[in-house]
Amino acid sequence: MRLVVLAIAVTIVAWTSVVHAGDLPELRSRAAVVLDTATGAELLGKSADEVRPIASTTKIFVALAVLRRGIDLQGWTEITRDDVNAARGGARTRLDRGQTFRNVDLLRAMLMASDNRAPTALGRAVGVDPAGLIRLMNEVARDLGLKKTRFTDTSGLRGNVSTARELALALRVALADRVVREILMTDVVVIRSKSGYAKLTYSTTNEALLARRYRVTGGKTGYSRAAGYCLMTGAVVAGRDVVMAFLGAEGKQTRFADFDRVAAWLDAGAPGAGVKGGGGTVAKPKLRVRVKGIAAGR
Repeated sequence: MRLVVLAIAVTIVAWTSVVHAGDLPELRSRAAVVLDTATGAELLGKSADEVRPIASTTKIFVALAVLRRGIDLQGWTEITRDDVNAARGGARTRLDRGQTFRNVDLLRAMLMASDNRAPTALGRAVGVDPAGLIRLMNEVARDLGLKKTRFTDTSGLRGNVSTARELALALRVALADRVVREILMTDVVVIRSKSGYAKLTYSTTNEALLARRYRVTGGKTGYSRAAGYCLMTGAVVAGRDVVMAFLGAEGKQTRFADFDRVAAWLDAGAPGAGVKGGGGTVAKPKLRVRVKGIAAGR
């Protein structure tokens, strides 16, 4: 039996590229952190407080900002020229100008597939222009105590910086909201325009969720040339609820491989982990979310 257990352990180590001193996983992303969801304590970190571009992980803050303003999820918002301009230079969009969608579906398009026309449309749904939305996003970061997080753009295409730690803390708050959590745990959804002309299928970009190897509680990806490949995600592994952030990976799959390495490490009992801090006071302060149309319980 001991030989069988040893063989399994060796297989896990080889598959996950778990390394060197202290049995800690070797993370390939430039910055990363793993936090205990309940306490905010750090289980694992790599340049966790280094300020870096964050690309489309930005959109978690858009969601928190519009939910905070009490967005009517069952209301309708038209895609306009302003949304087209704000998304210029980003990935292909499927939200055509002149089409009108439910706000909850715009949230789905934004959080699941990172559609860059959705953020400014959602801002307009709560009565703010792009500059006003950026201001609200910065207010969310300030109220969460995230001192290194700054926004200058609504989608993450230009500017916007944070740290792995602060993104993980923000995700911790976002996953406590029922609306955000349900969207981030959805693998595929079909949305329709008010006219019925557009019928769009969106799939999540979070491959850790699609893999079903571990219980993923929701997350968001991002990519830009400046930011590299990014991932923030929650998971429950070996009974431990955690939030993770990986920033600056060079390859598209590297961030998901880093997730697998961390999850395997947690599954093995997190050998070599040194628990630091306890950002519990940072995670759930003043931010209050008010939503029309769907309950958004904490």
